[in-house]
Amino acid sequence: MAIITFLSDFGESDHYVSAVKAKILSINSGINIVDISHQITSCDIAHAAYVLKAVFRDFPKGTVHLVAVNTIGQAGDKYLAIELDGHFFIGTDNGLFGLISESEPRFQVDINSIASIQTTFPEKQVFAPAAAKLASGKSLQDLGRPLPQIKRMLGRHLKANKKQIAGNIIRVDHYGNLITNIDKRTFDILSKDKRYSVHFSRESVSRINESMNLVEAGDVFTIFNDQGYLEIGINQGIASELLGLGYDSPVIINFEE
Repeated sequence: MAIITFLSDFGESDHYVSAVKAKILSINSGINIVDISHQITSCDIAHAAYVLKAVFRDFPKGTVHLVAVNTIGQAGDKYLAIELDGHFFIGTDNGLFGLISESEPRFQVDINSIASIQTTFPEKQVFAPAAAKLASGKSLQDLGRPLPQIKRMLGRHLKANKKQIAGNIIRVDHYGNLITNIDKRTFDILSKDKRYSVHFSRESVSRINESMNLVEAGDVFTIFNDQGYLEIGINQGIASELLGLGYDSPVIINFEE
């Protein structure tokens, strides 16, 4: 069964989500529409990119991902469809898709370049038909005119050497846990046979836990999460509030020679 995932900043209190789904199903009622989230902070590209990057590879290759976040974008931003890492993505060329993978798209087209329409609801009138056609087997090249490239934004990159990894918090999740861009692979390479300490806010810990429940309630934990990124939290507490940290706050790991 064809799959379309749906990610948006629409929220749940209006008709927008249902209207987009209805448009897709009116074209092909056999499509399976899977909601990723509709609680993305309004127009927050970094939030949307983090959520999409975290989950899109868990779906079968060939899945179509409809992304309706900051859809209006900047003047001149096009509506596009791309093939990237074996998946298809539909949305606005606002820089979001450049944040979800280091790879370049295999192909990208302007989906509003053939029989262009003006609409205040492009998610329904432009994105939904394109997603339904792709999921129904239509070729990406048939959806619009090719584009030379997509817009890219610069995400936060960690800095690492033999003595230190310097990273940043890239997401505060629903629980108030702090997710960093420090990845386990880099840590494992640099920490081999070394003692280390993790520094954030006014805190310092010398151990990364296997599980968050290995510390007492109210204590700080550090773990590598399911995506392989260092995560900081407080067992049964809200780390972002209690530690006074948020998006872009620094996190440092120092290694002893």
